[in-house]
Amino acid sequence: MLERERVAFYLAARSLARGNRTSLLLNVAIIGLIFTNMILLPSIISGSVELFNQQTIDFQTSDLQIRPMEGDQYIGRADALLETVNRVPGVRRASGRYSIGATLSGRNRAVSVPVTAIDPRNEVEVTKIHEHMKDGEFFSGGERGEILIGQYVAGNEDTRKDLFASLGGVVVGERIEVAFANGATREYVVKGVFDTKSYFVDYSAIITRDELESVLGSKVDEVTEVLVRVDTDADVDKVKTALLEAGVQEEVKTWQEAITSTVEESLETFDIINSISMLVSLVIATVVIFIVITIKAMNQRRQIAILKAIGIHPSIIVRSYLIQVLVICALGTLLGLLMVGLLGVWFTAHPLVFPDGVVVPQFDTVTLVENMGWLFAVSMIAGFVPAWRITRENILSAMKAA
Repeated sequence: MLERERVAFYLAARSLARGNRTSLLLNVAIIGLIFTNMILLPSIISGSVELFNQQTIDFQTSDLQIRPMEGDQYIGRADALLETVNRVPGVRRASGRYSIGATLSGRNRAVSVPVTAIDPRNEVEVTKIHEHMKDGEFFSGGERGEILIGQYVAGNEDTRKDLFASLGGVVVGERIEVAFANGATREYVVKGVFDTKSYFVDYSAIITRDELESVLGSKVDEVTEVLVRVDTDADVDKVKTALLEAGVQEEVKTWQEAITSTVEESLETFDIINSISMLVSLVIATVVIFIVITIKAMNQRRQIAILKAIGIHPSIIVRSYLIQVLVICALGTLLGLLMVGLLGVWFTAHPLVFPDGVVVPQFDTVTLVENMGWLFAVSMIAGFVPAWRITRENILSAMKAA
């Protein structure tokens, strides 16, 4: 058996050494580009998913989200709950939020968006909206008569540039009217416009908790949600368990659990696109290897017939072709890895700028290994079929056809 392998290696080495080097380099380059393509799209998708996850944590849910119990609209005794949550080990800070529907009017335009009341001193410890002010300033305390709006609410003077209905380019310092769902109407000065790149967040508005109490006409000790930021070295799942053990009876979810089914379906769509892209790349690799080996075997029909005539077993000849395929794939994969490495360095310095944020492709080692395995597998199959078919041909027929 070992002797057969040695002969197969010898035949493969001779064929590669005496073959057309330009064709060999071209085949290696094609495999390298195919491998790079197999890795690049998944890495961009992974980077986009990572961006979305980070935006979810930084602007929407923080690390943990506490929601009212099933059947309830609000969480009562909010101040007491916040005290309990802030005492739990691993919790950096908790912030209560109260959301209410409202219609904002300005520049003869009106939009209906959720308005969220916050305590700015807690909010800056829990989310990062304050770090993404496009214009103006974030709240510093219990401001009254002022409002923060998202960039999509402010909009553009040229409404054709807007993704959603907007106020037509409202800027900081302008006054807008807000009609709340409870019937109250207030006029506010726009203190700031925030731009988080999150479509959901940027199509909303923010007021202070003190202002909310003025709108509702009474002191408010209830919230629609509590966001919890955990310490950097803390385990989110363990902190969630600790909150439940501390007596928190409301619904506690990690940021992953808080993602809606619609978002999960969108992420599944990314996986489908990724699978289709990989399948197309594998088909291309299969076709390339199949054509290369078929042409090579057809051009060497006489040599194959002679080898069989002198007693070389057909399986040895097939193995020699498979070894050639392995060499081409190995060199192509190494070239692909080099290109992936260079792309990684490039994209780290020059990230992709998408409408929903800056994306840095995530090159995952597991994905690299899996795609490498698939590439080698389909290439071996593509190389085996034409080699096996040629070696089954009758010796005399092969000699006459050559």
